[in-house]
Amino acid sequence: MCYEAIYGTADMMTYVLQVMTGDEERVRKLTAGKLEAEGARLYWPRRSLNIRRNGRIVSSVAPVFPGYVILETPELTDSVFVTLKRCPAVIRFLESNTNIRPVEGEELALVRHLLGFGEVARQSRVRFDENSRIVVVDGPLSGLEGRIVKVDKRKGRAKVKLDLYERSFLIDFGFEVIAPSGRAS
Repeated sequence: MCYEAIYGTADMMTYVLQVMTGDEERVRKLTAGKLEAEGARLYWPRRSLNIRRNGRIVSSVAPVFPGYVILETPELTDSVFVTLKRCPAVIRFLESNTNIRPVEGEELALVRHLLGFGEVARQSRVRFDENSRIVVVDGPLSGLEGRIVKVDKRKGRAKVKLDLYERSFLIDFGFEVIAPSGRAS
């Protein structure tokens, strides 16, 4: 499903806010009503991972960018700015509160790609080619193959390098291996 169908038109401005890690959902709840009145919304992108604990596999949800939320607004008005700055867990806009810069270009495409899979990106479906290289069939890893820096087949995770505001983040995304047609996995 495309980003615009889920989250609105492409003419929205996109910003990133640094918040206290662990308070991302709290920031959304505290500001939701006032932001919606301005036509703005906060997103907290997360990803689903399978984790082994005591020999069992459990599903876990973790933030894509811990300590950051995404703001989409038609315009960064004084009202939107004040609403967010008054929230106790908000640290700053990126790049800084005196130099607020919207996300643009490749970074914007990356943010929209990640949000296009919903706020919780499920596991991608992958297979491995004859040279043991990962081939993404579908899911959040599709289109990010060139950013994959490490693959852990046993854990079902791919470590992906994501860049945002000249910072690099190494993020694990989960995957499920599917068998090529005619073979069992």
